[in-house]
Amino acid sequence: MNLIKIFLLATCVFAMWLVAPETGCGQNLFVSGYQSGNIYQFTPSGIQMGFASGLNGPQGLAFNSAGNLFVADYANDITEITPGPGGAQSTFASGLGATSLAFNSAGYLFVGSWGNGSITKISTSGAQSTFAAGLNQPYGLTFNSAGDLFEADNGSGNIYEFTPDGTQSTFASGLVDLEGLAFNSAGDLFAAGGISGNIYEITPGGVQSTFASGLGAPISLAFDSFSDLFVGIGGSFSGNITEITPSGVHSIFASGLDESPDGLAFQPVPEPSTWKMLAGGMIVLLSVRRHRA
Repeated sequence: MNLIKIFLLATCVFAMWLVAPETGCGQNLFVSGYQSGNIYQFTPSGIQMGFASGLNGPQGLAFNSAGNLFVADYANDITEITPGPGGAQSTFASGLGATSLAFNSAGYLFVGSWGNGSITKISTSGAQSTFAAGLNQPYGLTFNSAGDLFEADNGSGNIYEFTPDGTQSTFASGLVDLEGLAFNSAGDLFAAGGISGNIYEITPGGVQSTFASGLGAPISLAFDSFSDLFVGIGGSFSGNITEITPSGVHSIFASGLDESPDGLAFQPVPEPSTWKMLAGGMIVLLSVRRHRA
């Protein structure tokens, strides 16, 4: 084994331990069940566990930078749940009829309300303000790397883009039954087409294409850290979560759910601590020196 291979092997092992020691370089997937009021947790290998229960119509999910999970609990509140087994639940905001959630880089929570066609902005302290109004059933929210907010407007078939100051423009139009949104690492926007069975891909320049079709009723989307797209299948086709690689290869990640997976969110990868970074560097350095000796 040559020096380069030893270095790469040591670096890979270190990276797996450094970035995601609890999940083996993967992320746990969280899924909301609207009918049951449950939040389910799946390991990277697809093992299902219960995470939270007793919610009232949970739909959109989003993690903040601290790793707390926020749930758009449609019938009542936005619920905040701390990480770990038996996570503590608390009410973060009330009375919004929330269906979709997204955090910006400053930690503000943006809430799409399907019933009244608005987007509410909530500060870290809980102060609320109206960010956008007059929309037609906002069903999906996500941010791009520049900090612009994108909204899937279910009733109109449009995707709207909002700058941080709230300026609205139409990013895409003519789409069918828009629901969940997600950006990949290249900055392309993916949109779930619900009853159309399609997932649409839109480049930053606005060029539209169909990334996948024949999926039944895709309603929720999330990318993992390896750029695989996870799709919650709803409606009469509910019960499955499909995984699609960047090249378009499909596989079933989870099946047999007793309800529609209305919201998907991946647990953030924890930031490495300083001592782990130093220890990892020593591992790589010692591996190289041993080979030279």
